[in-house]
Amino acid sequence: MPALVVFGLAYMVPLTVFTTYGAVAQTTEGHVPTAYLITLVTMLFTAVSYAVLVRAYPQAGSAYVYARHAFGRHVGFLTGWTLMLDYLLLPLINYLVMGIYLHAQFPSVPGWVFALAGIVVVTALNIVGITLVRDANLLLVGVQLLFAMVFLATAAAHVADHPGTSLLQPLYDAGMTTSGLASGAAVLALSYLGFDAISTMSEEARDPRRTVPRAIVLTTLIGGFVFTIISYAAQLVQPDWRDIDEPDAAAAQIMGIAAGHWLEVFFLVAYISGCVAAAIASQASVARVLYAMGRDRVFPRLVFGTLSARFSTPVGATLVVGFISLAALFSDLGTVASLISFGALAAFSLVNLSVVKHFLIDRKLRGMNAMLHYGVVPVLGFALTGWLWSSLSSLTLTVGLFWFGVGATYLALLTRGFRQPPPAVEFDESSPGHTHELEPTP
Repeated sequence: MPALVVFGLAYMVPLTVFTTYGAVAQTTEGHVPTAYLITLVTMLFTAVSYAVLVRAYPQAGSAYVYARHAFGRHVGFLTGWTLMLDYLLLPLINYLVMGIYLHAQFPSVPGWVFALAGIVVVTALNIVGITLVRDANLLLVGVQLLFAMVFLATAAAHVADHPGTSLLQPLYDAGMTTSGLASGAAVLALSYLGFDAISTMSEEARDPRRTVPRAIVLTTLIGGFVFTIISYAAQLVQPDWRDIDEPDAAAAQIMGIAAGHWLEVFFLVAYISGCVAAAIASQASVARVLYAMGRDRVFPRLVFGTLSARFSTPVGATLVVGFISLAALFSDLGTVASLISFGALAAFSLVNLSVVKHFLIDRKLRGMNAMLHYGVVPVLGFALTGWLWSSLSSLTLTVGLFWFGVGATYLALLTRGFRQPPPAVEFDESSPGHTHELEPTP
């Protein structure tokens, strides 16, 4: 279970709080930690839904598998397609923020140069075999947590030197609005991505029915606690969100205020380390999903469904993810972050509904305990994720629904007008073409 939690935290990136901090500070008008708490509550309900479904279906595949079993192959395919949006964009956003912060530190070098270098290095590592960097995950997460403790200490010292700082303002004041908090919380959903990725490790984990559910909930709690505390401290260091000069690189300004240039450098090292860890984990995970879909002929098998004879890794799928990540050279951070949240929240909604369908409708479980665990909790999770989903920007909803429409069109072609069931993507060991040589993600 500790290895699963480390994997989830590496996927999350504990310092991802600074990826969208500036934009969310503006959206919430200086109440980022409150928005994180709202998202944490929503994610906890959804994490519990994942946990109970992992016990029922201890297979890799995440939301796709759960929706397919609960609602059939067509809904399962569209759920997987929607979730694929954030899986494909997660490596991209890591490369994008690498470029933003490294360019802020070295202005003479364009940000796209750093982003491109990250894409090349991480893609090569995933092709050669990620077991080469498995042990590095613990170190990379440790560096981030060490920085978090140092930052909290310097923030506390800064507040002590400024006795007029309001300790309540980051959490509440009379000017905060529900719509602003909801919009900010919706974007912050991407910070929690990682707890759901743990479910894709169900076939590699020991005693997955016990360890994976616990790791999912524990990772969500640890991540939410870290995000809230760090954003609270950052808000105390720079109370007025209107003073943020560059929202995409707000952390650099906050570090300078808190302790000066040395903390900026320490942050840069820790943050880039986290981005590398997350890029490795996220690119490896989505390549596994694409490999499974190619192997089962949902996507062209020649490109996606074959392994390298030398490295035993899905080279074609990995290269496709690397190619898509090239969009980091020209993309807007806010748009990418919102699109990731769109895919995640839509898939999370289906996961919550899958709990109700599987346990209360299909298995017909009854009683107070069953109604609480398989009725009340997932319904609340569905309502909260739906609320956050609807709070995303109109541009995000338009692009996200277009992506869904493309998936529905492809599904119609694949099934001859929905008259045939789509191919089932099997992630378990008994599936045709499964091979133990495929390197598991760290």
